[in-house]
This record gives sequence, C-alpha cells and structure tokens, in this order.
Amino acid sequence: MPETPAEPTDRSAVRSLLRLWPYVRPVHARWIGAALVAVLASSLALVIPLVLKWMVDGPVADRDPGGVWLGALWLLLGIAEAGLFGLRRWLVARPLAGVEASMRADLFRHLQRLPVAFHDRWPSGQLLSRGTTDLMLLRMFLAFPLTFLLVNGTTILVGFVILFAQEWSLGLVLLAPAVPLMVLCSLFETKYSLVARRAQDQVGDLTTVVEESVLGIRIVKGFGRNRSQARAFRALARRLRTTELGKARLLAGIWALVTAIPELAIGAALVLGTIEVADGTLSAGTLVAFLSTALALRWPVDSIGFLLAMSQEAATAADRFFEVMDVEEEPEPETSGTASGTPDRGIVFDGVEFRYPDAEPGSPPVLGRIDLRIRPGETMALVGATGSGKTTLTALVPRLHDVTGGRILLDGEDISTMPRPRLRELVSVAFEEPTLFSATVGENVLMGAEGASEQELRQALSVAQADFAHQLPQGVGTQVGEQGLSLSGGQRQRLALARAVVGGPRFLVLDDPLSALDVHTEALVEAALRRVLEGTTALVVAHRPSTVMLADRVALLSDGRISAVGTHQELLRTSPEYAWLMSGAHDTGVLVPEEGGAR
Repeated sequence: MPETPAEPTDRSAVRSLLRLWPYVRPVHARWIGAALVAVLASSLALVIPLVLKWMVDGPVADRDPGGVWLGALWLLLGIAEAGLFGLRRWLVARPLAGVEASMRADLFRHLQRLPVAFHDRWPSGQLLSRGTTDLMLLRMFLAFPLTFLLVNGTTILVGFVILFAQEWSLGLVLLAPAVPLMVLCSLFETKYSLVARRAQDQVGDLTTVVEESVLGIRIVKGFGRNRSQARAFRALARRLRTTELGKARLLAGIWALVTAIPELAIGAALVLGTIEVADGTLSAGTLVAFLSTALALRWPVDSIGFLLAMSQEAATAADRFFEVMDVEEEPEPETSGTASGTPDRGIVFDGVEFRYPDAEPGSPPVLGRIDLRIRPGETMALVGATGSGKTTLTALVPRLHDVTGGRILLDGEDISTMPRPRLRELVSVAFEEPTLFSATVGENVLMGAEGASEQELRQALSVAQADFAHQLPQGVGTQVGEQGLSLSGGQRQRLALARAVVGGPRFLVLDDPLSALDVHTEALVEAALRRVLEGTTALVVAHRPSTVMLADRVALLSDGRISAVGTHQELLRTSPEYAWLMSGAHDTGVLVPEEGGAR
C-alpha cells in the first residue's frame, strides 16, 4: 500500500460516514421516506402482541369462540407489514444506485486530474477496488444497515416503552443486559474496523496481482512464470482468507453474545412473570403480550452485531474512497503570464531542476540547472546514457511532472501559468512505450487532436507509415483491443506517432519514437517525419544516429545536466562521451529502456 491506513482509534466511523452527505443529499427526502415506511412496518409488528393480549384476556378467558375470529387482524397486520417493507425497498433502490454511480464518476474524474506522481505510487488494483468493491459496500450500507440502524433503534425504544407500560418490573429485567451489550459492541467495533480495513486493502492487493498477470500474460507465458504467478496469487488469497476468517470469528462472537444475553433475560422474565401470574398479580394476557413484545424485539437486538459490522466496513470503504478524493489535483494557474522583456521564442529551459516527490530528503535532484534553448522551428535531439534523465526532462514540457526549480517557457510564456488544456493543445507527445486504448484505430489516433478531419487522420497515418490501418478488417474503425495488444509493437508505435502529429502541434516532444521499427520502416518514417518537423519546434529523445540525424542540433544530457550542445558532427569532434554513445548505438543498433531513479 502506498499509504498506511489510520488505526481505528484515530477516526470515528460516524465522522467517516457523514462525509457521504453531499452524495446522499439529493436523494435524502426519498431515503427519509423509506426509513419512515420501515419504522411504520416495524411498529406494526409491535401491535400484534397487543392483539394477543386482548384475545387471551378476552375471548380466550371468557371461552368465547366467536370473538377469536377477530384475530384475523393479525393476518392483516402481517400483510401490511410485508407491503410496507416492499415499498421501502422500491423507494431506495434507484436513488442509491444513482448515488453509487455519482461517486464512481467523481472518483474516475478525480483520478484523471491527479498528478502522474500519484499514479506512480498507487497500485492500479487498489484504485480499482476503491471504484468497485468499496462503492458497492457503501451502496449496500445506505440501502440496508443505515436504514435499519434507525428502524431497529426506534423499534427497540418503542418496544421498551410498551414493555414498561405492561409490567415495569419485568421491563427492568430485560433492560439489565443493556450495559454489558454496549461495552461488548464498543470492543467489537474497535477490533472489527481494523480487520475490515486490512481485508479491503488485501482485496486491492489481490486485484493488482490479477490485473498484472492478465496484462502481462505474454511475459508470464514466454518465461514460463505461470507457477510463480500462481504461487503469488495463492499467497495473497490465503492471506485474505485468513483475514476474512478473523472477521467471521469476531462477527460470530458478537452475534453469539448479543443473542445469548437477551435470551437469558427473556428466560428470567418468563420465570418471574409465570410466578406473578400464579400469584394473581399479573394477567395471563399481559404475560403473553409482554413475552411476545420481547420476542418481537429479538431481531432488532440480534441484528446489532451484523449492522455494526456492515457499518464498520462501510466506514472503512468511505475512508478508502476519500483517501483518493482528498489527494490534491494538479493545480491550475489563476492567470496566464509571459516572460519579462522580449520573449524568447521556441522552448526554453531556464535553470530547471527536478526531483521526484518520493525522493529521499537530501538526495541530489534528477535534473539540476538545465539551461537549454530550442529555437522556433528547430528540432533538438536529446542524447544521454541510460538513467541520465532524458525521459524525465521530456515529461516536464507537457507538465506530466512540475519542475521543482527554474521554469520552462514556450514562446516566452511560462508553462506553469498556462491552463493545462491550452498547454496540451500546444504540446503533443509520443512516448517510448506506446499506449493504445480499447477503442478503434481512428479514435486512438484522434486523441491527439479532438475534432481533426478525416483528411488530417489519413495524413497523420501516412506520416507515421501506419497505412496498414486501412487494410485492417474494418479499416480505421477496427477495434485494437486492450492496450492494442492485437497489433505488433511497431504498429502500436506508428499509431502513437500518428497520434502525436495529427493535430499539427506547435511543439512536439518525442521519446525515441522509432525504437520498435525495422530498418526499412524507420527510413520511411524518418523521411516523412522530417517534413513534419520542419513546421514545428521539437525535442526528440534519440538513441541511434539515424534518429539524431533528424535534428538540427543535439544536447548531451549527462548525470542530470546538459554537458554539451551542438550539431551531430561538432559533438562527435568535441565530446568523447557523445562519440562513445553514438559509436555504441551505431554498433549495436539496439535501445536500452531507461530505468532507475531518472525514470
């Protein structure tokens, strides 16, 4: 887990659940109506003992068989009670489904606006479980436990008023277990909230393993790692099973005690009441009504443990939901500003520094004092050894990460003052690892320029040498499948490049966009890409001389700093490190993906 969950003593379940009010408020009138209907239905159950008292002390005591037929009122009350409970369910079903949908939509929208650093820290399975299992628990809580905490509480209160009205001494006998039950419930809540949180976090961990195994099935099969993945899954599943059994033990214990203690009180009341009837101080009908009322209160009392358990799980689910919702979104600038004096056109890195949010205190920054200017219409190649920070530097231009020092200017305007939608319109990106979505080829490409025409789509596919799309079964309307894995690596990379160039962006950032292409396709893409680069200002991460040749100038990044800038030929003559990098790239013709601290 990216963050340690709070201990149960550090938070109030009631306070956690009250945070749901903004979502419940639009449907609160209907929910209150449903709760009142349920209270009325439960109250009808308390009328039945009074009917019994009248029957026993009246027709039965008087040996009047005709009067017993009035007991049909019992049947009518039962039918009315069932109808009212059905009405309650109808009242809450649709509104609470809407509450769940609204929360899920807010969570998804919020996730899209969170910084990349957040997604780097959080496992996808944890986020997925919060958007599915946790929200389902909250909907179930609002539909049943929350209602019946109110209904059963009201029923118990009204029931004890009736009990004391019938026979106060026996009422005190039934009331005696209240104090020990409250102590037991308090202890149960403390322990159960901890176990419930652990179980829900473990569900997220298990979801992560399943998702990774499915998405990485080619690696799993290719390296024969199915057994190790199965062992990892079994270990997590066994851990979750152990936690769930712990929950079951706690719930079984509280349920047994909550059931047994009131039963003992009812048994004591039965003995004392029978003695009073024998002594003539209490009528048989009153005793029957008293015991019937006590038995009618069994379910409201017995359900306390179950309702408390569901409430704790819902409170934990609310905590997990708001853990994500409380993370600050990427800040938007209030105003848009420009650099003072005569603005520098192109892309300017002015004293740029960057360190990742999770870096150790006092550790050196990944990028330190980057000063670099890319002229308007110029293509700058960025070259450096693995781990030098190339990918990190390119991620700063579209503000996938925010600089921690200095500034980046686009045509003289500080990107930190630009609204993100405008920045993303100006800057287009293609990453080394192409990501496609479960959509059509055309929809994937047009993500780079909403509203682009059919002609612009065709032109972008042509530039990226992705005309293969027209030969797919449904052409550009062909679904590419999850992550585009139905296509080859080179095909995915060409579609990602088409997505970057489709809108004719003013600034283009390419992170080694040709790494997965064969030599012949690479030459064709380079020829077409050269024409595109003539009309834009571009920063291109390059590992091979062929890619470097697309650039007007080259910047050498070494240990997070720009150590040399010049043309390819100049750097070959003046920089031994650059010459060594190019000779290695030329000899091997392979790309080593960036890993480690520089990412």
